[in-house]
Amino acid sequence: MTQTRKMAYIAILSAVSFLLMYLKFPLIPTANFLEVDFSIIPILLGLLVLDLKSAWGILLLRTLLKFVFNNAGPSTLIGLPMNIVAVGVFVLAMAIIWKKKPSLKTYLLASLVGTLGLTVSMLVLNYVYAIPLYATVANFDIKQILGLNLYLFGMVLPFNLLEGALFALVFYLFYLAFRPYLKKL
Repeated sequence: MTQTRKMAYIAILSAVSFLLMYLKFPLIPTANFLEVDFSIIPILLGLLVLDLKSAWGILLLRTLLKFVFNNAGPSTLIGLPMNIVAVGVFVLAMAIIWKKKPSLKTYLLASLVGTLGLTVSMLVLNYVYAIPLYATVANFDIKQILGLNLYLFGMVLPFNLLEGALFALVFYLFYLAFRPYLKKL
């Protein structure tokens, strides 16, 4: 694949990923501010068709587009770095475990490791980064409103476990549907 073609794929997949960020919905009714989107699908497609470096490039370019064209203030500024880490961890697990030896077994293992990595990273980042920053910058102290344990273990933990499982399921269905075409790429 030529470098120009590779850059074109990265640009197109980044744009599609950015557009998919607009289609978001809550998974947990009591935590409707925690929303899932499927912008990871083009990133995982980039991993599959190109490589890990390109997938991370798609992730970063998609994030830059979100920051420039759909910035919602403090929630975007605080949430985007966390999203980069969480999605990056999930993609890394898929690259290390599944891409090297593609099979259903390795996909399931990569999905499990990616989901657990995503979840742990979001728990840690919420605790050390987001909660203190929201309290300082946005005057929104989740500890006072809900309590730290309820927020982290009653909302963040189940949300991210569900999100990771949903990412894995949706991408695998996408992969199965388009596998013949993807082999040509």
